[in-house]
Amino acid sequence: MRQGELPAAAIYERKRIMTKKQKKQLYRILTSILIFLPVLWLPLNETGKFIGFLVCYAVIGWDIIWKAVTNILHGQVFDENFLMTVATVGAMCLGDYKEGVAVMLFYQVGELFQSYAVSKSRRSIAGLMDIRPDYANVVRDGKETRVEPDEVLVGDVILVKPGERIPLDGIVLEGSSTLDTSALTGESMPRETGAGAEVISGCINQTGTLRIRVSRPYGESTVSKILDLVENASSKKSKSEAFITRFARYYTPSVVAAAALLAILPPLITGQAFAPWIHRALTFLVISCPCALVISVPLSFFGGIGGASKCGVLIKGSNYLEALAKAETVVFDKTGTLTKGSFAVTRCYPRGITGERLLELAACAEKDSNHPISRSIVRAYGKNTEQFTVSDVQEIPGHGISVTLNGENVLAGNAKLMKSRKITFQPVKEAGTVVYVAEDGKYRGAVLIEDEIKEDAAFAVRELKKAGVQKTVMLTGDTKAVGEKVAGKLGLDLVYTELLPADKVAHMEELLARTSEKGRLAFVGDGINDAPVLARADIGIAMGGLGSDAAIEAADIVIMTDEPSKIAAAMRISRKTLAIVRQNIVFALGVKAVVLLLGALGIASMWAAVFADVGVAVIAILNAVRALRVPKEEKVLRKENFREAPAG
Repeated sequence: MRQGELPAAAIYERKRIMTKKQKKQLYRILTSILIFLPVLWLPLNETGKFIGFLVCYAVIGWDIIWKAVTNILHGQVFDENFLMTVATVGAMCLGDYKEGVAVMLFYQVGELFQSYAVSKSRRSIAGLMDIRPDYANVVRDGKETRVEPDEVLVGDVILVKPGERIPLDGIVLEGSSTLDTSALTGESMPRETGAGAEVISGCINQTGTLRIRVSRPYGESTVSKILDLVENASSKKSKSEAFITRFARYYTPSVVAAAALLAILPPLITGQAFAPWIHRALTFLVISCPCALVISVPLSFFGGIGGASKCGVLIKGSNYLEALAKAETVVFDKTGTLTKGSFAVTRCYPRGITGERLLELAACAEKDSNHPISRSIVRAYGKNTEQFTVSDVQEIPGHGISVTLNGENVLAGNAKLMKSRKITFQPVKEAGTVVYVAEDGKYRGAVLIEDEIKEDAAFAVRELKKAGVQKTVMLTGDTKAVGEKVAGKLGLDLVYTELLPADKVAHMEELLARTSEKGRLAFVGDGINDAPVLARADIGIAMGGLGSDAAIEAADIVIMTDEPSKIAAAMRISRKTLAIVRQNIVFALGVKAVVLLLGALGIASMWAAVFADVGVAVIAILNAVRALRVPKEEKVLRKENFREAPAG
């Protein structure tokens, strides 16, 4: 079996409709129905009906009664198990056998439905984050050994065969292949990799065998950090979840007290019989069960976090998901966030020669340098430079480089180099890094090099404004000319340039002061370099990319695809999730309030109580599950949209 494939048992676990526990509950429900219906319809005497309904009640309700007793012994008195036990046992004691059994039966049906909905959502997220590697093939002393990933040491060499999941982060020594990164990024398109490339754990190797040198232990690997993040996300509750927790804590004892007063006070004051008022109180208890809120609200946030994960956005808790929906100002770092952080030749200015010849001279001069600017010129030339004989290489600090090419002197560098060699040249006024080239003392032209703007950066700004963001800002340490040029291309509202890290924090403080009381400020950076600003913002968003473990640790939200346009997608998901939460709260409380009033007045029966409890819970949960569903266009963004004109 290949590692990229799941064992048969795991596939069955993933595809099966119900768990063993849910199946047992279903069998009990069916058994109870088979007992309940004959007892209800057959012409039995009172004793026969009592025994039949009692047996049916024992089959369907024993676990609820046991949970209620156990919880009371542990100090947790007022929960839904206690409410159901008191209500149904009370109904049986009053002689309302069929109502008591029916309420418990429908309650268990609702519980089964709730359990199924919750487990389905959890399975969806578990399947999404099924990136944990099972083993690693370690090569030691020329032998291949299969071991646990956490047994592999830094520096060990591992083999990853086609179909296997990469178990640890490392660098490819031999081989080439394509990698499926969809579990980490949500991207369906595979990524090419080969010798010298960095690869990370969690990706599936698709085509060729890779020989990889491990660079991080398993505990510090990308897959380990992501799994920890997802597993701990539920511990950071939103204000809505915290409210529901506090609400349930005080709500349930309050309704129990209200039910007790309803059963006692009216008969004492009016002199009426106790039985009808006790029946009303029991109905009141059934109606008041807070299941719909207690289950549906956390499930909604859980679904929202899962939906965002499908898009390659990792949110560390529902509190951050809730805050993102209120973002009114988004502040960007430039390098590595809106731009790729890599240099590229954007324009050539040849003088007396062709543009290709200009690039050839520059590439030959820079071919042995590892400087990013030099590498970008060689990449732009795109041909083999080894065919050219270069000698007398002389690097001139702060100026550039001088080489001899085919017996002629070639200079490549800044304006200072041209002036020092008294070469007449035409200054380039465009923002960016300019490399001037001279051959045998004659000026041959200039090459403009810029940090490439990300393909979707302008689209991201437009989408944020469509999503309701009032202000988009960029903070950068670059020159004013470069910063304003990038901001203009992207349609940003404000740009602050030539900033030191401390200056960025100061500007953040200023922007936070301008944010409204209900609004939130989000900062988007590329990891640990922006840690002070990420920490100061209401929401810290990191362009995590593949393998940026520092970003995963520093931020509240991590964009695993390095696409800034995913921020708007995450914002739409967060607002949809909050809308679902509000709908469930209003619906559940509204229905319960109406039915509680009717129950207190003696108008609502036990059957209405069942709807107010089970029916409302089922509807609320079905609504909550919608948060997990994400449109396809949110997962895979259409590239043609990126080329539209920037927002102005």
